Amino acid sequence: MTKRSNFRGTLSVVAAAALLAGCSLIPTYERPAAPVPTTFPNDPAQPAGPAAATVPWQDYFTDPRLQGLITTALANNRDLRVSVLNIEQARAQFQIQRSALFPAVGVSASGSRSSPNALQAFGVGGSVSSNYAVNLGITAWELDFFGRIASLKEQALAQYLATEESRKAAQISLIAAVANGWLTLIADDELLELTRQTLDTREESVRLTKLRFDNGVVSEIDYQLANSQAETARATYAQQQRLRAQDENALALLLGAPVPAAALSGGALRLDTAAPMRDLPAGLPSDLLAERPDVRAAEQQLIAANASIGAARANFFPRVSLTTSVGTASSEFSNLFDKGTKAWSFAPSITLPIFNAGANQATLDSARAGQQIAVAQYEKSIQTAFSEVADALAGRATLGEQVRALRAQADAEGVRFKLSDLRYRNGIASALDLLDSQRSLFAAQQAAVQTRLLQLQNQVLFYKALGGGWTSR
Repeated sequence: MTKRSNFRGTLSVVAAAALLAGCSLIPTYERPAAPVPTTFPNDPAQPAGPAAATVPWQDYFTDPRLQGLITTALANNRDLRVSVLNIEQARAQFQIQRSALFPAVGVSASGSRSSPNALQAFGVGGSVSSNYAVNLGITAWELDFFGRIASLKEQALAQYLATEESRKAAQISLIAAVANGWLTLIADDELLELTRQTLDTREESVRLTKLRFDNGVVSEIDYQLANSQAETARATYAQQQRLRAQDENALALLLGAPVPAAALSGGALRLDTAAPMRDLPAGLPSDLLAERPDVRAAEQQLIAANASIGAARANFFPRVSLTTSVGTASSEFSNLFDKGTKAWSFAPSITLPIFNAGANQATLDSARAGQQIAVAQYEKSIQTAFSEVADALAGRATLGEQVRALRAQADAEGVRFKLSDLRYRNGIASALDLLDSQRSLFAAQQAAVQTRLLQLQNQVLFYKALGGGWTSR
């Protein structure tokens, strides 16, 4: 048989081995049942409408100032940038693992000179033999008869897909955080204005009380009480200024850039004048499995853990690897590529595990435990999603009435304060009655603004909980 026919036979064996490879020991994947009820609490019959995940964030957050902030955050936020780079890293890891399925072909060159006489190195007797070779071949290519490498490839692929879903979840969280931060700043400005108005009113009360005290109409107790309430308002105003600055700093961190002045411009921007967010149907709990990226990421991690069991099972079976090459070999470097110097080699090997102190069984046990952990994490992600949607539905059902009631209370307290002030100026009511009405009015106004903020933030939470925010126009 000629060398050429031998080499063709080698290639045929390699091709046949490649075709035979691919037996998979990965357990059949079955999606775990969702450990949540089939309906949401506080969720009446929903009108027909698009799923939140299909609604672009520009169509949900319609205020152009907020849209500008979100665009800036998507471009500059460092956490989101890390998520994108994690995808690139996971993709590269998948390509590395996938490449193990194919033979690595390389060129090698070697040369050696040797003598059986150790004195030859000093020029004393003996002969020197030389050997030169250049080879093109495959080194230690594992033939994946039992799917070990294919299982690792499937594991890497699932982890890559999980990373992509995690990036979507990070974008959803970022958009919701920016929207909440912007609404918080608007509420801060409203509360600052309320505090300033309250401070002006109490300073006027101090002036009036001082005048009445100087004329002997009221005691010093009333005058010091008025002073105390005015200083309380000043302290609250300073506190509100600090909170507002801190909230702006938090929003700037999300944006990765300073908050532009235009984001809060447009006259007296209030929570009620911001562009409204559209209503969305909650759908069914089963929709969360397909719409929430964090749930899909958890499922991909479960698939990866399932694939790792296949790789661990394959460790119990023989590993067959192949090393083969074709090239030239000669004792003279000058005629290395001359006729008659061709050479080839074919060296398959097989390794069968017999005893390794239980390492393979421990690896399999670890993979099975990891798969059960992934199941629990997947189920927890579904429960978390269900809880977030249920919380948002509870807020949607109650916050509207709470805002209405608090605004009505603030209106009533406003009327009470005006009457108390009029009675005090005419000497009918005491200073204590006036200051009590001031405190009640300020508290009711603050509660109304804060609850309105909660109502708007609940709409943001609802959009996020339903998986909205990763699609864009």
